[in-house]
Amino acid sequence: MSDKFCMRVGEALVAGGPPGTAAEPEVVIGELNGPFGTAFANLIGNQSAGHSKVLAIMNTDIMVRPATLMVSKVTVKDNKYTNILMGTVQGATANGVLDCVREGVIPRQIVNDIGIIVSVWLNPSVSKDKNLDHKQLFEIHRKATFSAIKKAINNEPSIDWLLENQDKIIHKYFQMGLDGKL
Repeated sequence: MSDKFCMRVGEALVAGGPPGTAAEPEVVIGELNGPFGTAFANLIGNQSAGHSKVLAIMNTDIMVRPATLMVSKVTVKDNKYTNILMGTVQGATANGVLDCVREGVIPRQIVNDIGIIVSVWLNPSVSKDKNLDHKQLFEIHRKATFSAIKKAINNEPSIDWLLENQDKIIHKYFQMGLDGKL
């Protein structure tokens, strides 16, 4: 990695748990001292109803490093959903970020100089699931956050891989449409 950290973008999808527990974070990582930092600060200061932006925390009063801003892709409409998003998923996101530092994906020497914006997908159905397994939901979102950041830092998938596999990749929902399942 060069002395100057360039902005990176990544995404991941982790599914396989009970219905509604899939995680699909999208991340943008950049230096806080510059345009990315300005965007980061503007997001925190520009709150909107149903789409709160919150720092990823390990627990109340314990923010993760690098500073990470969590933004919901879904309009938040009820308290149970809010508590799951701002509890289980927020903690999972913070732990996924810290896992990246622990594993060397994010170098320790830059954790105070960069920030991460994570756009979080949490299925609204979780607020109606009386048997929601919070531990499993936590692990899925933690793993997805780690994967999205790792892909962003490593510029994955590479353009060579994409060009080589372009005709082999069919979007899941496009295929479902072709199969008459949408």
